[in-house]
Amino acid sequence: MALDEFALIERFFHWAPQTASTVLGVGDDAALLNPGGDEQLVVTTDTLIRNRHFDDRIAPEDLGWKALAVSLSDLAAMAARPVAFTLALTLPAPDGEWLNAFSRGLRAAADDFALDLVGGDTTRGELSITITAIGQVPPGKAWRRAGARPGDALWVSGCLGDAALALHLGENAPRALRQELDHPQPRVAAALQLREQVRAALDISDGLSSDLNHMLVASGVGATLQVDRLPQSPAFRSCAAPADLKRHCQLHGGDDYELLVAVAPDEDLQQRCPALRWTRIGCVEAEPGMRLDEGQGRVVALQSAAWNHFA
Repeated sequence: MALDEFALIERFFHWAPQTASTVLGVGDDAALLNPGGDEQLVVTTDTLIRNRHFDDRIAPEDLGWKALAVSLSDLAAMAARPVAFTLALTLPAPDGEWLNAFSRGLRAAADDFALDLVGGDTTRGELSITITAIGQVPPGKAWRRAGARPGDALWVSGCLGDAALALHLGENAPRALRQELDHPQPRVAAALQLREQVRAALDISDGLSSDLNHMLVASGVGATLQVDRLPQSPAFRSCAAPADLKRHCQLHGGDDYELLVAVAPDEDLQQRCPALRWTRIGCVEAEPGMRLDEGQGRVVALQSAAWNHFA
């Protein structure tokens, strides 16, 4: 039977911790380590490969930004404060003009989120970028995927579907949608502000249905989403794309890098964090599985449509 990314990790690399310093290993948005002291370390690694995760339509400066931003989104999903990162860069050949633009975008992200580049590796081969980002969080304060409870409200930051729609439309994508694909905004500040309110969290990188499923399985619960509450940006709403494509992009498209969180039912995240758009999109339930409330009393099963690197 073919292995997808998550089955592969579970089967071959989900090892039991061997040291007491490993608080949380494989299986969440990031690892959680306790080296001693006042704070724990949060560590995450992401790789972007040419013609798999990006193509030549992305400007090198945007690629530098995005390479770091996707890892910072994982730190945000753990409510961690970024402190440092490493860069492993594989290049077909040194290109000074390309490297100048790429490093400018990478540096802009590092400066915006106040973290240092502390090492890495440079090799020759097909273009790929691997970032390991390191954050800090007080003991016991890191968000995890497990922790959602029946009755909790599900909230999402920002808007959904812009990046996936831009990817589908290709050269015809409006600039505002393409910006969301090429220049995502990790929600670090919001995560730090809401650290005490959130019971379970992750970032939406593989698509809402896939990432919600990860949270529900980890928490041993189910959920119902309300389709008419899925937040749309003005550019997404005005784009003349088929309604079924838009719905697919919002439910199953990746590259949103927004936060999906479960909180107590009486919490109002928009009031607590008004600088960022927050939308309550559903409810956690005791019955396992995912459901979609389409209105007028129609509730249908929602299946995860995870991105599969090995499909």
